[in-house]
Amino acid sequence: MSILAPNPHLLYRETHQRDQQHTSWNGAICAVVLKSYWVGFDRRKYDGKKIEKRNFRVDAFWPDSARPTSVELEPILDCDQLDQILLTSQQLSQPIIIDWMAAWCRKCIYLKPKLEKMAAEYDTQIKFYCVDVNKVPQALVKRGNVSKMPTIQLWKDGEMKAEVIGGHKAWLVLDEVREMIQKFR
Repeated sequence: MSILAPNPHLLYRETHQRDQQHTSWNGAICAVVLKSYWVGFDRRKYDGKKIEKRNFRVDAFWPDSARPTSVELEPILDCDQLDQILLTSQQLSQPIIIDWMAAWCRKCIYLKPKLEKMAAEYDTQIKFYCVDVNKVPQALVKRGNVSKMPTIQLWKDGEMKAEVIGGHKAWLVLDEVREMIQKFR
């Protein structure tokens, strides 16, 4: 029996009563991990007896555990917080990326985990933030001059330098964000 794993680095061990077998799956997404199941019904005469019970144990391993694979984007909730973030980035002479998104936007939802992985790549060089435009004051949205979702902006020295409006495929948006970072680093 195959089990789909949410992460290709997960290793599933199927433990039998007699011996242990290791099975690995480089699969897609699985919402539930089975703890145990029954197999082996008598095919000739089914009387409801279960012959064998199999248990699963889940182990996770990461090849480079010192570096995270994704970093959660820090939310910006109001104009004062944005001012503080911009002041800090200006003092450090470090650009920041702001993902302007909405909870109802499918492309925003799809793009956010990919930006979190990108944030892990640039962990020490650039800080990544997100703004849910439905949960913040409209003054903040106007300050960002945002009209379409998702919009990814690069801010440096207290002002917005470049933006990518993500209405197309995620890999193209990520390539444009990388180009934007290289240009203004």
